[in-house]
Amino acid sequence: MDFLTALLERVSAPQLTGPDITNEQLEVMIQAALRAPDHAWLRPSRYIAVRGDERQQLGELFLQATDNYQELTPERQAKIRNMPMRAPLLLVAVCRIQEHPKVPREELLLSTGAGVQNILNAAWAMELGAIWRTGDLAYNHQVKEGLGLSEEEEIVGFVYVGHVNCRLKQPPELKTEDFLTSWQAKNQ
Repeated sequence: MDFLTALLERVSAPQLTGPDITNEQLEVMIQAALRAPDHAWLRPSRYIAVRGDERQQLGELFLQATDNYQELTPERQAKIRNMPMRAPLLLVAVCRIQEHPKVPREELLLSTGAGVQNILNAAWAMELGAIWRTGDLAYNHQVKEGLGLSEEEEIVGFVYVGHVNCRLKQPPELKTEDFLTSWQAKNQ
């Protein structure tokens, strides 16, 4: 798939399956992520790969981190436990917030977000499916601690990667003129 086709036709894939993602495919996705804009070259982003049996352990962490999980129905507990099992590979996108005189916190988060977008595009270009998810667990202190994050780090999202196992939505046809304007300076 050529680059522009991948960029213009990529959609999120909510249902993913095996076979496993190869180390070579993972390498390409992470290298693509590392090409994201990075003001002052602070390198705020890192990614945690969760695959194989570790996905079940992450599911247990998700359940333990859920408020009042003991009171949930067994079905709801199982659903939370199985969240990481949605794909053969789960990448946790992590941003390290650091003080810098020219780079605000928002730019650090945007850099990691751009890295996630590059992962999504690289996966699609390799004919894989991927979806970026967040939710309460991305902002949960217990999840951050269980993943070994420092106090300065934040989860930007969970990226599920695998082989598409569903009918995908067609990309919406959007008119450029609905989203692009030209600025006209006011004459003083």
